[in-house]
Amino acid sequence: MQVSLERHLKSGGCARGAESGEVYRNPTQVQMSQIVLPCHANHCGELSVGQLLKWMDSTACLSAERHSGVSCVTASVDDINFEHTIEVGKVVNITAKVNRAFTSSMEVGILVMCEDLYTSHQWKVCRAFATFVARRTEAGKVQLKQVIPHTQMEQMEYSLAAERRRMRLIHAEIITDLLSCKCQTQEYKDAVPAERTRVESVELVLPPHANHQVSTFGGQIMAWMENVATIAASRLCNAHPTLRTIDMFHFRGPSHIGDRLVLKAIVNNSFKHSMEVGVCAEAYKGGEPLRHINSAFMTFEVLDGERKACTLPRIRPEPIDGKRRYKEAIARKKIRLDRKYIVSCKHTEVPVSVPWDPSNQMYLSYNNVSALKLMDTRNNWVLTSEKNKVRLYTLEENHMLFFKVVMCVSVPAEQTFHLLSDLRRRKEWDRHYESCEVINQADEDDTLYRITAPSVRKGGKGQDFILLASRRKPCGPRDPYLIALRSVTLPTHPPTEECTRGEVLCAGFTIWEESPSDTKITYYNQATPGVIPYISTDIAGLSSSFYSSFAACSQFLENNLNSMAPSVETELL
Repeated sequence: MQVSLERHLKSGGCARGAESGEVYRNPTQVQMSQIVLPCHANHCGELSVGQLLKWMDSTACLSAERHSGVSCVTASVDDINFEHTIEVGKVVNITAKVNRAFTSSMEVGILVMCEDLYTSHQWKVCRAFATFVARRTEAGKVQLKQVIPHTQMEQMEYSLAAERRRMRLIHAEIITDLLSCKCQTQEYKDAVPAERTRVESVELVLPPHANHQVSTFGGQIMAWMENVATIAASRLCNAHPTLRTIDMFHFRGPSHIGDRLVLKAIVNNSFKHSMEVGVCAEAYKGGEPLRHINSAFMTFEVLDGERKACTLPRIRPEPIDGKRRYKEAIARKKIRLDRKYIVSCKHTEVPVSVPWDPSNQMYLSYNNVSALKLMDTRNNWVLTSEKNKVRLYTLEENHMLFFKVVMCVSVPAEQTFHLLSDLRRRKEWDRHYESCEVINQADEDDTLYRITAPSVRKGGKGQDFILLASRRKPCGPRDPYLIALRSVTLPTHPPTEECTRGEVLCAGFTIWEESPSDTKITYYNQATPGVIPYISTDIAGLSSSFYSSFAACSQFLENNLNSMAPSVETELL
């Protein structure tokens, strides 16, 4: 998914129309190219991250304003992972485009590439997603026009933007849940007092620091924050650190020319090879009280001559607030590791299941839904079989086999979603579902099930699956209902002798409302060894058992047109 998007942006976000031959270019796309000069560099002769953040923010802002037609301000920037540093003399190419617009906010995708002018070689430095808000005009609050995706990649990013927005809204809840678990503050010999790393600096906001809206430029604030965070990190290790990741920037309010911006930073916690620095920006003017402008958490490493991470001193936190920040840093590190493992997991790796626990639920759910949305945006499907308007398609790509079944039913989309999202009822129409039990109702959107399936061979062992089912209602009129399925592992439910443990990499339903009483259902599955025996004869054209299953599904939906199944929570009580 990521490689495809990078290829799309590196090509200028252009696609050639199949009929007209004209080159399509995303109307919101903005590109900036900058050669890195010594004035942009740090002590190592590498581009300062603060300067890079300025360029990224201004490029993204111009993209947002191109779409909205009005002035925009930065509301937040999602986590950024810097994969490479950029040397003096290299060219930085930044591409930004609006992925999706909501009521008055929009998500802008940003890709940063580095280019060697001598070899023309380019490589990725980082990706980011920023949220911008359209400023009110004299006519009142702005209602943004919707983004209309034109390419497969645009459709994918449009769809995933809704899922990323959901993650932003619940991020604070995940931290709170992790902090509810007991976490002891470890005492280390020769630990460095956190107070020694504290930095406070003040900046006077002058006209050169303001944007075209006479507010302090968001990129400038981020650059100042990166500066004080670097100083705090240096005080712990007595060396020049390298910034690796930034947890979400969140702007709480505006700053203007004439403000005094107070920047504070301190090392919250140090691990074996990395440290987290907390940094905040507050503003005041005259005798006014301080206003909170922004806060972020930055992770640094110290690299040796071979560019390998050095072992760092441990930190001794201050009482009360220091210990709170110490524990929060541990929670954020766990989230980063979960995200790195789950979201970037290669689908060709075996096993495909990943461990589930409440702390990684958000990213497992995101990955589950994102994988289904990605499959939904694929093209080049080949019609393999059709019977009574139930169609079976296949797609082979990168040595992987995908299949989908498409049909229409005369049942409202919401009721179809309600009936299909309860996997306990699937055995009423799917002969491959022998039994289904709820293991855990994580929340209203995510449920864990254990499913058993009969053997396809006479006398053979059946299979069982531990599945995470993630449901999503439409975020907007261009979105379907979604039911995404993937395998997870649970210590409480290990494989048994009675069944062979099967795995589902990506499967699920998209449910589109065609009219108030008609619905289009598409079932997707990325075939795995555990799934192929059940569908191989259909794909080979030797059988049409898929038709009988989905004809039974259609009949099941129509028979239960007005029924309301009991909720999972009710049954668990």
